[in-house]
Amino acid sequence: MNGSKNKFLRIEAIDINQAALLSSLAKDIYREYYLHLWLPGGADWYMNEYAYAEEKIRAELADPNNFHYLVYEQEEPVGYLKLKLHLYPEDAEYNPSLEIERIYLHRKAAGKGIGKQLMLFSEQIARLHGQDRIFLKAMDSSAEALAFYHKMGYTEYGTLTLPFPVMKEEYRGMVILRKVLL
Repeated sequence: MNGSKNKFLRIEAIDINQAALLSSLAKDIYREYYLHLWLPGGADWYMNEYAYAEEKIRAELADPNNFHYLVYEQEEPVGYLKLKLHLYPEDAEYNPSLEIERIYLHRKAAGKGIGKQLMLFSEQIARLHGQDRIFLKAMDSSAEALAFYHKMGYTEYGTLTLPFPVMKEEYRGMVILRKVLL
């Protein structure tokens, strides 16, 4: 499915056979932005064991409630989007809803309107699955990301603290944002 009107941008659903590609891309993008969050060894643990190990990505791709998309700019993969359908979440305020779990872009793709297109694409996917709410979590230390989400119509709903002992304490705070689709 191509959710973009930009002829040079393509958003493509991926399957389990592309787990290695997604694992590599996720780690590359993560390194560009987030290494400073971790105590020594923490980033390697997070990328290689917790979040982006190929086996972990393969399991996520096999889950029918997860939707993964590669983002191509002029045929080069520049990012990815992970959406998660929550049909029966524990918190009724989220139910039913679509979560934007990851929206990652290489630095070279930033500032081109791609993030906005991915947010609008996520809204299309939510509607396609009969969901009228979207939520996401962002680091409370990421003023630029929070400003972007507010501009896209998201409001702050709650907070949480990441439980990772190998992460620097000042970066563990997260803001939960949500948007009700009209």
